[in-house]
Order: sequence, then C-alpha cells, then structure tokens
Amino acid sequence: MRSFFADINLKVFNVQPVEIMKRAFYVPVFAILGFLLLSIQSNATEAYPSNWFVNMKYNKVQVLLRSADADFSKATIAINYPGVKVQKIHHFENGHYIAVDIEIGATAKPGNVDFKITTSGKTNHFIWPLLSRRKNRGIDFAQGLTAADLIYFLMPDRFSNGDSTNDKIPGLKDQSLNRSEIFLRHGGDLQGVANHLDYMQKLGVTSLWMTPVVENNMPDRTEHGYAATNNYKTETRFGGDKAYLALSDSLHKRGMKLIQDIVYNHFGRFHFLVQDAPDKNWLHQWPTYTQTHYREQAIFDPYHSAADAKRMIDGWFTTEMPDINHEHPMVEKYLTQNAIWSVETFGVDAFRVDTYKYCNVDVMNRLNKALLDEYPKIFTFGECWVDGVASQAYYVENNYNLPFKSNLKSTSDFSLLFGGILPALNEPNGWSTGIIKLYNTLSADFLYKQANNNVTFLDNHDMTRIHSSLGESIAKTKMAYAWLYTCRGIPQLYYGSEILMKGISNPDGWVRLDFPGGWDGDKKNAFTETGLSNDEADFLHYVQALGAYRTKSSALKTGNMMQYIPEDGLYVYFRYDNKQSVMIVMNTDTKTRNVNMSNYAERTSAYKGGKEIISGNQIGATFSMPAMSMQVIELIK
Repeated sequence: MRSFFADINLKVFNVQPVEIMKRAFYVPVFAILGFLLLSIQSNATEAYPSNWFVNMKYNKVQVLLRSADADFSKATIAINYPGVKVQKIHHFENGHYIAVDIEIGATAKPGNVDFKITTSGKTNHFIWPLLSRRKNRGIDFAQGLTAADLIYFLMPDRFSNGDSTNDKIPGLKDQSLNRSEIFLRHGGDLQGVANHLDYMQKLGVTSLWMTPVVENNMPDRTEHGYAATNNYKTETRFGGDKAYLALSDSLHKRGMKLIQDIVYNHFGRFHFLVQDAPDKNWLHQWPTYTQTHYREQAIFDPYHSAADAKRMIDGWFTTEMPDINHEHPMVEKYLTQNAIWSVETFGVDAFRVDTYKYCNVDVMNRLNKALLDEYPKIFTFGECWVDGVASQAYYVENNYNLPFKSNLKSTSDFSLLFGGILPALNEPNGWSTGIIKLYNTLSADFLYKQANNNVTFLDNHDMTRIHSSLGESIAKTKMAYAWLYTCRGIPQLYYGSEILMKGISNPDGWVRLDFPGGWDGDKKNAFTETGLSNDEADFLHYVQALGAYRTKSSALKTGNMMQYIPEDGLYVYFRYDNKQSVMIVMNTDTKTRNVNMSNYAERTSAYKGGKEIISGNQIGATFSMPAMSMQVIELIK
C-alpha cells in the first residue's frame, strides 16, 4: 500500500524540493498515510454518489465504493433489490476501491439498496438509498435562466455570519477565523445569506450565485471554495447540507433561483481522489510539474501546436488544484453524476462552471447534454476568461462552421466588459478608442446563437471592483450600472459593489472583503443603511431604482436591442418590444451634447417624448446630456 501511494503522489506532485513552486508538494506526500487513516475510518465504506433516484433518464449509474480495507477491491458484490441490476464490477490498482455499474429499472421503488460485500468469506452489508425524485422539475427547480433574470453573486464566507456555531469545525485542516486578515476565514455562512434575501430582491435580483459551497478541507485559503475535497458534501462551516437545502427552499418560495458554482477542471490537493486515487489516471500527470499557459488560442488556432494544446488543457491550474483527467471514462461519469445529483438533491436551477476553457470541450458537451436530457430547462454558463469575442463564441452555441460545435448555453461576458464598457468609460474617444469599442464588441454578437444568454457583469471575485476600475468616479460607476441593467444579456451584480465597495485585485483578497452589516457589531450596516455615507446610500438607492424598473420592464428583460453608431462620444441604444420602448443615452464626451429624437426615427417616430426612469423627469423631443452622464428614458406616445 505504501509503494502505491508513494508512486502515484510522486508522479502527481513530482517532488522536486530544489524548485520553489514544487516544494509546496513535499510535505503532503509524507503525510498521506496519516491523512487516509483519518479520512476513512477502519472498514467504513463510502459511496459516490451517496444515493440515487428512481424514474431518472440517467438510470445507469456507476457507484464508486471506497473503504479503508486495503483488500477491498478483491471483494465480490451482490445486490438483490427489485428493479436494480448489477451490470459490471470494476476493480482497481488501489485496493481501497470498487466501482459497481448498476441499472435502475422503471419498476424500481424508493428504498434502501443492500450491497452485499464479501471478502475472504465474510459478508458485510452497505445500505445505499434509492430516493423519490423531486416534483415539478422546470417549475419549482431546474428552471434555468433567461434574460429576464438578474444574478447576485457573493462569497458566503464574506457576506454574512448567520450562525456563529459553525465558524470552526473540529477536525478540519483550516482552523483560521480572523476578519482582519484577507486570506483567512471570516465566518460567513448560508444562514447569513438566507437572512438577507429581501435585500437582494430590492436590487431586482431573481437568482443567487455563490462561490462553491462543497467541502474545501484544505490547509489554507478555504474562503473561496474552488479547491473541493468532497463533491458530495456541503461545507460544514457554511452549515452543511441542511443549510444549503433550506436556502434553496427559501429562494424558491420567493420565486428566486439557485445557481450552483461547480468545478469540473480540478480538485483541491486534499481531495480524496487526489490523495487516494483509484488509479494513476484520474489526474493529468507530467514528468515535472507543468502549469497551463492559460492561452485558449492553442485549442482552436488553425496553426496550433499539439504540445501547446495539451498543456492548455492538461496543465494544472495551480499547484493546489490538480488537473482532472476528463478523458478517463470513470472520471467523466463521476463529474456527470455529481452534477445531476446536485440538481435533484438541492433543487439547483442553473450552473456556473468555473475554469470552463481549461476543460476537455468534448467531455463538457456530453456532460451538458446529460443535464439537458434530464432537465430540459437547466442552464449552464461557463467562465471563459478569454481574449475577444471570436474566442469567447467558440465555447458557447455559435454560428461557426467548425468541426467542434459547443452546446454550452452561455458564458460570462468578459469580452463585453474588457472590450466594451470599461474602455467606453475610461478611454478618450477616437476612431478606435472609447465608446466605439462598446459598439463594436456588441456588433460582433452575430457570432453567437443566443447573445442574450450571455451573463454581463462589471466585476467579480477575481478582478478589481468596478468603482476602483473607474477611478472612484461616482458618475462613471452610475453609468456602468445603468448600462448593466439595460444592455442585452443576463446582468450579474457582485456583492457590495452596489454600495461603492472598492478594491484592487492585487492580491485578490482586497476585492473579497466583508459585506458591511453581515456580522453582529458591524458599525456600518448596508442592510439597514446604518453608517453608510451619503454617497454610498445614494448609490444604493440608484441601483435599487434601476432594479425596480427592470423588474417590471418587458423591454429590458426580454425585448430586442438596436444601437446607433456613437458620434462625438454620444451613444444611443434602444430596448423595445410590442409593449414598450426604452431609449438609453450615454454621453461619454467631456462636453454637454444635445440629443434630437428625430435622429433615431426608426425607433422614435411614434413617440412624442419620454420619462427618465430615475428622476421621473419628462423628456421632450430634444434635450441635452451633460458630460459623462447617462439617462434611461421610457418613451411615451
């Protein structure tokens, strides 16, 4: 047993103590056996998935059984349960594992499936629950997302502490709890999130996305959640499965939706499938530690090098996040089953997939299809942090004539952020600079099948907050939010930016600070507006007004869009349907600009003026726009 673990981990972690990046791996190799004894108690058996459901389309399930017994893989397995058949049994190089392929027939009823496990003439029983399905899929859960939705994105550890009893959990590696340190845990949890759904709804929010809530039993930097150590267990410091299910129920009772952040690209270094892998091929391994180069062009470049393409996909994201081998059929089943199990168990409505561009896209297509086959309305958007619209469109449903055709519904629209709204508000206007970049980037929407599916945003947990990106200009930040709430796509807010929270992402901890008022004793409380400055309170009210209007505006939620070529820094676009027309005017110039509605007759000829949605002021057929300002005008006949 020692030689197997030493072999696999020396290859996976490639211990090279003379090199700084690789020294981080040295200690875990020698700590593995102790970790295993703690993580799988004597002769205990664990199953992944931990249960399944009757009447599923995905009814051929691979159950990965794990035991502390080093000879467990030599065992025989028998099941005698009506409607459930064993199709195949897989044994592994690592004696701790057996995989059992079962088929759950249409006649199978909910109950406890008895796995009879016989080793050396001794039979043990492992009970595996077979549960009823959730009711009303596509209505009460698995609803998907549309452009009518508005997403609020938060980090549970940094949003609100609703249950201080789970701040520290004995036995977990990271026992930190210090709100004054940006890289330590702060104590936020799912109860804290549930306590403040009213606040989100006042912003116009319909859907909640949180950084991953699965267990991250890593030694440090556990606040972000992207280094999973057990995909079938909700982080106990967040309140565990019970709190996650309760939050899901609370959201759905309000007519809101739950988006789960899921990671297919990598595990955390202390995941049991890293520390105690069934075989050596569950992870991508290299002769020496090899990191991805992060350049997605190597995948679709017609002149690309195969070596570059391999390193892009198979290289590790970081030393703490070993790269998963999607080409392994059992790994693909493990990831697919976990996603389906999550929807059925917790009532997930949509997925955000982390580091999507680093995944094997063919495997992702099959995984996406399995989800859609089971839940026709499910919606998945990927994190495709790429360079330009052409690259971004490759990863989603597009109009390209290429051998690979993605079935991913949506992506976070990085191109529209970095190639659109940021230069529009930060750059001087010229032939190819400033506001024209926003126009040009949107004009490339013809590459997408459904550009309206893209998730638009101004900032997130990995990048500088929008108020800081715009030089802490309140005028510019208001324009950014007005654009976000009125442009095509599904808008996403990042917690705290609606009260002008600042932060530069170097390091990222500065853009992941606590939401004021989320902890007892906070002097500033954004939920009650206690202690907010005049600017912060005014800005919050501004965003709430935008949210209130969008909530009732069919044109902004599901309408068409028409944009006009910017002139002298003045950019005009319309959202419209057969019920409503909204004119949005953005002046990015340094001077006041006059607007004449007759210049936009295609959309204004039937109207005599309009009403500005924030101030309520009546707008005539001609009006002036101050420098660096924006107006959202509902047109009136």
